[in-house]
Amino acid sequence: MTRWARRAQVDRLRAIPLCTVLHALGADPDRHDHHKWHTAAGVLSVAGAKFINWNRGLGGGGAIDLVMHVQNLPFQDALDWLGRQFVGVALAVSSLPMPRSSEPAAQRPLQLPSPHAAHLPRVRRYLTEQRRISPATIERLLARGVLYADARANAVFVLFGKENTPVGAELRGTTQRQWRGMAPGSRKDLGFFSVGDDRFVVAAPTILCESAIDAISCSLLHPRHRCLSTSGARPNPAWLATLLEQSSAIYCGFDADDTGNQMAAQMMRLHPAVKRLRPALHDWNDLLRSRA
Repeated sequence: MTRWARRAQVDRLRAIPLCTVLHALGADPDRHDHHKWHTAAGVLSVAGAKFINWNRGLGGGGAIDLVMHVQNLPFQDALDWLGRQFVGVALAVSSLPMPRSSEPAAQRPLQLPSPHAAHLPRVRRYLTEQRRISPATIERLLARGVLYADARANAVFVLFGKENTPVGAELRGTTQRQWRGMAPGSRKDLGFFSVGDDRFVVAAPTILCESAIDAISCSLLHPRHRCLSTSGARPNPAWLATLLEQSSAIYCGFDADDTGNQMAAQMMRLHPAVKRLRPALHDWNDLLRSRA
């Protein structure tokens, strides 16, 4: 590949809409301000191709800068991440001039929140009363150690990798301030939240959902399926290829909205064996609540 062809690839990745990249990063749009997004690096304000993190006083422009900022990655690694997510391959661009140091960034260590049993009643009420998840299901998840309450009354949904090693956690606020995020240092490409005893080796049909709450809801609606969370509408998580070799069938159950449909279409282009399973309402929890 020529230098100009590589530069053209970089320009195409840089031009990916920031909202699309933010969804793939597992960020959540603010319910009251459509310009704000809640990310692992803090709250970002987005205007076109520009973004700024007011908490850190940092900003940038384009998809590459965004991934570097949110994931704490050097330029080359951000390109590789975008290439895997949206093209399906890592990009060989080592001969291009790097705008920042090409030294590998130290991976932030995982910091799972400490369990706080005093807030478990609040988490239980939130999941049963607002999300309409059955109490028996919640108790099974608590017993498995994949769900607990932290000191801020967040519901913590643990992501596990190989050998049942925790690799991250989805956090969901249960107080009046509705909030979603990831535990610092979470590695979503190393594992996932799973409803079921086995996490990496299972023959049952599998449904991929955008969040832990959706995966739990989907499992109640499809009890003979294994349901996983991709922690955001991501079209090409690193573990998906291995999962395709192990599961009898894989369905993309992303939300029934523009982003969910676009990310599902991208996933099916990269992995033709994946089929679409669209929830009848916006997401699986909406459908579960409608039938409660």
